[in-house]
Formats: sequence, structure tokens, C-alpha cells
Amino acid sequence: MNNRLPRPTQIDSDMWVDEAIWGHRLYDEQTPWLCFMEFLNVLQAEYDAGKAFNETEPNKWAYLPQSRLYLRNILFNNPQITLIASRYNYDDKEAWSQWYEVMNKGQTGILNADFSYLEKRFPKFEDFALVVQFLRETTIEGDNNKRWSSQFIFPYGPNCLYEDLNVKENKTPTNDRRFFGRTGELLYLMLVRSGRGSRILQGLQNSVLNPNNKFNRLVAALEPSEPVNSSTVKPGGYLPYLFLPEYQALADDWLSLLESDIPSYDAIPHLVNITGLHMILYSLKRAKEVLKDDKKLTFILEIVSPKKTIIRELSSDSFTEHNKLSQKAIEAYIRQIVNTEEWGQITDISEAITLLKNKYAWPKDNKESDIESANSPEDLVNKFVSAATNRHKQHVNKFHSVWGKEIGLSSRRSSRRLRYAPQDMLLKSLVLCVVPGRMEFQDFLDKLYEKYGFIIGDKQAFELTETGRVDMEAFSDNSRRLEQRLASMGLLRRLSDACAYVENPFGNQEETIHE
Repeated sequence: MNNRLPRPTQIDSDMWVDEAIWGHRLYDEQTPWLCFMEFLNVLQAEYDAGKAFNETEPNKWAYLPQSRLYLRNILFNNPQITLIASRYNYDDKEAWSQWYEVMNKGQTGILNADFSYLEKRFPKFEDFALVVQFLRETTIEGDNNKRWSSQFIFPYGPNCLYEDLNVKENKTPTNDRRFFGRTGELLYLMLVRSGRGSRILQGLQNSVLNPNNKFNRLVAALEPSEPVNSSTVKPGGYLPYLFLPEYQALADDWLSLLESDIPSYDAIPHLVNITGLHMILYSLKRAKEVLKDDKKLTFILEIVSPKKTIIRELSSDSFTEHNKLSQKAIEAYIRQIVNTEEWGQITDISEAITLLKNKYAWPKDNKESDIESANSPEDLVNKFVSAATNRHKQHVNKFHSVWGKEIGLSSRRSSRRLRYAPQDMLLKSLVLCVVPGRMEFQDFLDKLYEKYGFIIGDKQAFELTETGRVDMEAFSDNSRRLEQRLASMGLLRRLSDACAYVENPFGNQEETIHE
């Protein structure tokens, strides 16, 4: 408790428990991609204000995102554009006339909408329709059933960035925290506090922050010359710690990607993957800290085998153990108060309620009826633990499981139980972040263990094999399967029976790392 930054004066939640441990907030319904998009919205707003990656006072910040309702109506609330383009293929004037009529009736959220600027930029309606179709095909997580105002296109540049909104007819659009759940705000704060902000900013200025690249100019052509921003200033999220080594580790992996020779836009999916991994590490390490567990966080990774192996069972156990950590942390964080001097001085329930309000902002003044049945301070704590656990299960408790699957770290493939079984895209992201040029395969395994706690080969599994539950050969086979996977992806080259190198295709191939 003593090492955490002060909580906000105004709290918009029933209690301050999840937020005190992990920040406000980790959110399972916000995927890693949408976390990245929210981060870019924050960064762009702060960049425009001349404050990118600067924090003058911890957790006292706000930013102004963009709404871009013209662009979003055109891209995602425009179902008849293809029909009109095909029906009036040789009559551009009539095509525009029909589209204006349909669009002015169907658009939502824009007061006194006027789309006439588009005809001057796209004299041929077909060209306009093709641009819209192209950009629609770049929709983030395109196979989704989200409402039109929660759809996002690939971040080619600043004109592609806008906040998640709830847009209803005849009502002012409102900010929505369902898909932009503030996890992107936490990511921004982590990178701010990493001390690497200026380098990260430089790495993004040629891509997502560059208004002059050709794809961004294409998007800008769909907006009015002076777009109206209906958004309002948003208070930023809360991150409990001013400094953690996890912030620097995250930023260093970002820089490995941004400062490599990989094309700027090709780096973005890897930034999303590696961000997801670091957020999982952050969530688990914060839980272990509350539980006073200082043992290294490790993950047993199964490199998928055609047959069931002992590694699969161990990996499933590893996943299950981690999946329970956050709920255990919630209870431990609350119950630690009973060992404090303040609690020892309590004489009745009313004093206990006052102390819990001061420490955890629970119960709210208008919800004290929920605890009327408590007959002792200890009973009150039990009710608090139950309420906090139920709230925790709604979102934060699912974070590890949902995000692990999203980034390709965990899987149920060939099994009924979830376990850590990395997919090819994540493996490539790891190579790009860990290998500067080329690296001997065993050194690569050591580096994965050192940086992320990944147990793959027999050397990293030494403590496990010492227990006798599994022999070294099982992990040796596991590492051989990884070697074969990397070779099939063009990321590993074997020079001899005793020498195999993992190669970063965008790194310096002359650089070899030996641990």
C-alpha cells in the first residue's frame, strides 16, 4: 500500500481494489489491438498539444481525442455505396445525387451534415467507392459484429485515429469505455515512465504520426478540410507505480522493433503482440507482489506435438496456476488490513466501515445497506472480499486468459485445457525483439527465459527435472520442435549438427550473441 501513488480524488467505481493493484484499468473486452489503437489516440492528442511522453504530475493528466464522425459515417455507416456505384456506373452526377440523399438521411451524430466536399475530390463516384472499399478492408479485427461507431481502420497516420463512441440518433455522441477501456491509457503511462519516450516518439513519427504519407492522405481526403471534433477532454487513467523495471522492458522491446529495418507498418502487428505479452507479465507480477511471492515468474511453453506429452500437462498446470493469481491477490490485498495497527484499534463495525472507506473506498455512502447484515468487523471484511471477488471476476480476472489467446500465447489446440502453446506470429515477434542479428539457438532459449520466464528446453527446466516429475529428454524434444518450427518459418539456420542460429531477417546478420 505505502509504495503506491495516491488514488484519484474522484472515483467512479464501487471500490478501489483492482485499480490499486493494476491501475485503472486492465480490461478483458479491450483486445491488444484496441489497446494499441487507444494508445495511439492518447499519443496523437498529446503530440498535438506538445506534451508527448511527458508527465508533469503523476496520474493528473487529460487528453483530447478525435471523433472524426464524417470519416466514420462514410466508412462504416454507409451500406448503399456499392449498390449506388454499380447502378449509376456511367452517370457520376446522378450517383452523387443519390448518395447524398441516402447519406444525409442515414448518417448519425453530425449536426447539419454536408458531404458535398467529396464530389470535388472524387469527380468519379466509382473512385470514391473504391477508396471506401479499400479502407474498409483494413478494418482492425474485421470479423467482428461491433456497432459501426466502434470500428477502426489500420493506423496509417493521424487521420486514422479516433476514439470509441456510442452514437445514437438525435443524441450527442458519448465516449464509451467498452472497447477503449483505458488499458491503452495505462500503456501510454508505462511508456512515459520507461524513460524511453523520446526514442519511441522518433520511431513512430515516420508512420502513424506522419500526416503526409500516401495512405494517410487518402484517409484525409474523406474528411472535411476543417473537421469538427465533437469529443471532449478526457481524464487519463491511473497507474499505481511511478517506476517499475517492467516499463523499461516493454519499451526496450518496442525500440527493438521500431529501430530495426522492418518496414514501419509491418512492425505494428508485432508491437501489438509484444505489448500484449508485457501486459500479461505486468498483471501477473503485480499479483505475485501482493501475494509476497518473489519467485521468478515462469511459463512452461509447449511447442505443439502431434501426440500428447508431459509438457502439455505441465503447460496446462502452469496456465491454470497463473489464471488463479489475480483472484488470490484481491483477497490478500483486502485481508492485509486486519494485520495493521489501525485495525487493531477498531472497537465496532462503524469504525471498521470508516477505515475500509478510507483504504478501499468501500462501501459507498449510498450502498451501506449492502452490509447491514454484518455482525462483526471480521464479518464485514468477509463481505468485502466476496463483493470484490465478484466484481473482479467480471473483467480483470479474465485478462490473462483472454489476452493470452489473443496474442497467440495460449491455446486449446488438441486439448480440452488451455495451456501455453505459442503460435507462429508470436514466435516471430519474439525473434524480432530478442535477436539483434543472429543468435545461437541455445542462447536464444536462455534469453527467452531471462526476459519473459519462458521454459522451453532442458536447461531452462532444470528445477522441474530435478523434482523427478519429468525427465530432461521431454524438454529436449520440446526445444527440437521449436527449432524445426523456426526453421520452417525461415528464422533459423543450422550450420552443422552442433550449431544452429536463430536469425532476425531485419537485423544485422553479422552480429552474433553468445551468452
